[in-house]
Amino acid sequence: MTVGKNKGMNKGLTNYGDDEFSLFHRKAFIKAMGYSDDALDRPIVGITNTFSDYNPCQGNVPELIESVKRGVMLAGALPMAFPTISIHESFAHPTSMFLRNLMAMDTEEMIRAQPMDAVVVIGGCDKTLPAQVMAAASVDLPAVVVPTGPMVVGHHRGEVLGACTDCRRLWSQFRAGKKDEDEMAVIGGRLAPSVGTCMVMGTASTMACIIEAMGLSLPMSAAVPAVHADRRRIAEASGKRAAEMAVSGEPRPSQLITASSVRNAMVVLQAIGGSTNGLIHLIAMAGRAGVPVDMDAFDRLGREVPVLLNMKPSGSQYMEHFHHAGGMPALMRELEAFLDLSAPSVSGGAIGDAIARAETAPGQDAIRTLAAPLKKEGAMAVLHGNLAPRGALIKQSAASPELMRHTGRAVVFESVEDMTARIDSPDLDVRAGDVLVMRNAGPKGAPGMPEAGYLPIPMKLARAGVKDMVRISDARMSGTAFGTIVLHIAPEAAVGGPLAIVRTGDRIELDVEARRIELLIGEAEMQSRLAAWKNLPPHREMATRGYAKLYEDCVLQADEGCDFDFLLREGAAKTKY
Repeated sequence: MTVGKNKGMNKGLTNYGDDEFSLFHRKAFIKAMGYSDDALDRPIVGITNTFSDYNPCQGNVPELIESVKRGVMLAGALPMAFPTISIHESFAHPTSMFLRNLMAMDTEEMIRAQPMDAVVVIGGCDKTLPAQVMAAASVDLPAVVVPTGPMVVGHHRGEVLGACTDCRRLWSQFRAGKKDEDEMAVIGGRLAPSVGTCMVMGTASTMACIIEAMGLSLPMSAAVPAVHADRRRIAEASGKRAAEMAVSGEPRPSQLITASSVRNAMVVLQAIGGSTNGLIHLIAMAGRAGVPVDMDAFDRLGREVPVLLNMKPSGSQYMEHFHHAGGMPALMRELEAFLDLSAPSVSGGAIGDAIARAETAPGQDAIRTLAAPLKKEGAMAVLHGNLAPRGALIKQSAASPELMRHTGRAVVFESVEDMTARIDSPDLDVRAGDVLVMRNAGPKGAPGMPEAGYLPIPMKLARAGVKDMVRISDARMSGTAFGTIVLHIAPEAAVGGPLAIVRTGDRIELDVEARRIELLIGEAEMQSRLAAWKNLPPHREMATRGYAKLYEDCVLQADEGCDFDFLLREGAAKTKY
């Protein structure tokens, strides 16, 4: 298998003013690695290396790279691994979302800069997978996504544990005085018993599922646990497929990220009880391909498509149970009536082909049927109202039914830091029926839109038995979290959105059925407060240098995917604030 001009080692030559010398120079230096002329005269498959000692979700990446390489070589091409940024949710300051666009830029430029005819991107923890798809869509080089896979479940005193839904539940019990420090130390060693991403339907699992639904990864890629042999076999098969694509030149991401595949992803996002972060990332990935995401259409799907996946935090099971139940092909078989089965897949056929081969697992309870769903409506609802002119999001599948229609008194926190300082104060003026409001935690305000929207129940209420309250912010929350939480309010407070002028004592109405979130003050008062806010001194310190400055100047709002304005492909909507 040989390559021609502008392929393999001949592609993207370094500019020395003499192409023949550039190729000679390149080959002379790469031969220092022990490559033969036979190896260097083959199509090249690049493989991203996102391993990091800071990233346990990517802990199996070295093994996956070896498996991908094996598949590439079995198909007669040359694999070349290269490093990129690695992002882990727990080891990224101020938040991983702040770095997602940087990783997308890094990955895009490394794919462009180095000779490769196709690329395999390997990612896991939360922002890694969307960043890699954003990059691949921008370059539009044939690409296969290999998720690192979820970790296996943990156990404690006869109870199955999952990071991080059970992290949050047990931490709430600790805050309420029901568990002591010694037991929490033991639990901390059992919540994450292997490498891999969270084994519940957090953001990493959500992204793996919708990426498979869009046809960007091979069938069954989403749910196989990180430490299972099947994960390495999928990596090998992905390498083999990438080698074939390196020769044929297709399918390219632009052929896979289409209006049909984005709609399929929206259906799946609703049906799996997916992370609210998934919608932001879907908008960003689609935006790099010039495909707009219709938020109203997503909301309508939420009324039509029920939650079928019985998985925490919406249900009770874990990703390994989903895998053993048949994974994404089996779930999508239940959703056939809502899907475009002709949408193409990176595997070479259509999405419907994988569904037709889906396994049937008698007795499983991970995947429910349309006739007996876990929840009658989908995971998420899009809210509008005078508090969210451009929308807000609630994960209704993980909310308390009794709070889905609620009016309460606002208790306002000015920032994440203000909330942290005051939430557990015995002097905090708060009651069980109040609405906790946090602002200045959006894309610009925090910066980076941290996963701080899961405001803790004030300690004095937690110890009195309060388990949930309506909580509202312009922040995000982890897909592993539960509660009646309104997020992604757009525009955010830091750019003058109405959240900026809410005062403690104001009444706020939430009506999920009506898709409304309202600040119950008159229009004249609303406009008066907004005008006064604009005339105040600067509300926050602006970044002055480096990536932080680029982020400050160019990041878009949550309803636009929080991408940078200059990176969207023509056709994707954007509004500058």
